[in-house]
Amino acid sequence: MKYSRKLILKDGRECCLRNGTKEDGGAVLENFRLVHEQTDFLLSYPEELSMTPGEEGEFLEKAAESENSAELLAEVEGRIAGLAGVHPVGERKKLRHRAELGISLDRSFWGLGIGRSLLDACIECAENAGYRQLELSVVSGNERAIELYRKAGFVEYGRNPKGFLMRTGEFQELVLMRRELRER
Repeated sequence: MKYSRKLILKDGRECCLRNGTKEDGGAVLENFRLVHEQTDFLLSYPEELSMTPGEEGEFLEKAAESENSAELLAEVEGRIAGLAGVHPVGERKKLRHRAELGISLDRSFWGLGIGRSLLDACIECAENAGYRQLELSVVSGNERAIELYRKAGFVEYGRNPKGFLMRTGEFQELVLMRRELRER
């Protein structure tokens, strides 16, 4: 799904929200590793990343050409600040109305409006793809993210008390959230 938008951040810098390209594969992987080192709120550990830059580039290119998926990046001064994706929950007829959302943002770019802009871009992409519901899960301790999602119209519909099993043997609770989308 094609997407491109420029915005001015709270600190006055320009940010470009756009599809990732084949050439972005290496930089996207660097951002992925960095962000996954910065927090335990994300799905995986940095060393679990198994794609090569070429494979990541192909994945980004495929998403840009897709009618129902999007992989977006936020670029500030030539540096990838964050990533976001929208993907179908499933291909079966009973699931085609639902999409999943994921966002990650380099901590050095927090508080500038990038996270909200990526979220809004994902909502727009999901609506343009014809989805009627956008879903996500967020670690219950990630209060900043939960508040961001609530402000964007997401509501909690459940919790998974043992959603993530950490290396320490402790569990992280996941908050399940959804947002209804406008019909096309």
